[in-house]
Amino acid sequence: MAKAKPRVKVPSKAKAGEIITIKTLINHKMESGFRKDKKSGELIPQQIINKFTAEFNGKPVFSADVRPAVSANPYFQFKVKVSESGTFKFTWVDDDGSTYSTEKKIKVEG
Repeated sequence: MAKAKPRVKVPSKAKAGEIITIKTLINHKMESGFRKDKKSGELIPQQIINKFTAEFNGKPVFSADVRPAVSANPYFQFKVKVSESGTFKFTWVDDDGSTYSTEKKIKVEG
């Protein structure tokens, strides 16, 4: 599988105690393992993102176990209350053991 590309939207700044919305998407075809190859008739092996986690300053803030029924290019949106500046780290884990991650910083004022 070609390398999946994660995309994340995190506000660049917020006020202390503010609840922010984070949006994530990763381009991945999410092969369920139930479709057959048109030429060979063989089942196409399952190839999905099976785990997503988000951490803020090293502490978990959101996670999801993903199942084959999820559509291609999984999208997650969630809210987090921020009280200090720091870095969000987002990680997606693929069935084949590949991991894709990205980080975004946020500045918290006041």
